[in-house]
Amino acid sequence: MAEEELKMEEGGKKRKMIIIIVVALVLLVGGGAAAFFLLSDSEEAPADTLNAETQSVETTTASAPSQTGSALYVAMPRPFVFNVPGSSRDRLVEIKVQLMLRGSDNEEQIKMHIPSIEGALLRVFSTANADDLVTEAGKTAIRDSALKEVQKKMQEITGKQLVEEVLFTGFVMQ
Repeated sequence: MAEEELKMEEGGKKRKMIIIIVVALVLLVGGGAAAFFLLSDSEEAPADTLNAETQSVETTTASAPSQTGSALYVAMPRPFVFNVPGSSRDRLVEIKVQLMLRGSDNEEQIKMHIPSIEGALLRVFSTANADDLVTEAGKTAIRDSALKEVQKKMQEITGKQLVEEVLFTGFVMQ
């Protein structure tokens, strides 16, 4: 009788092992198929669409003479740390800024005038409100006003706006 129980236990172990292997294979095949479908490009753009997109990009770049050359990014050497008033309490904000511009000559001029640019950015940031900076719209508004102020400052100094975009690469509010 002991031998029959031992044989039944061995047969049960083999069945469990086969079931586990089959389930593992099904999961692997299913996962591989899901990864294939999710990561593969299911639709290729027709040639006409690509040509239209290329033509629209060419006309956009041709109509904007300030966008010649590749984009360059100049980081401000220090993050801007300042207090902003809020409805319930004042908050401390730290913003890391980079400026996007085009052309190595413009890059040299921007680097030469970093103290003036920092002053312009501090003027904009000092007008901020903590309640506005919590929202995405508030961050966008302060970024847009920072761009306008920097462009105005560079227009005064060099006669050209030079900066295309002000980018916040770090934004912390406590």
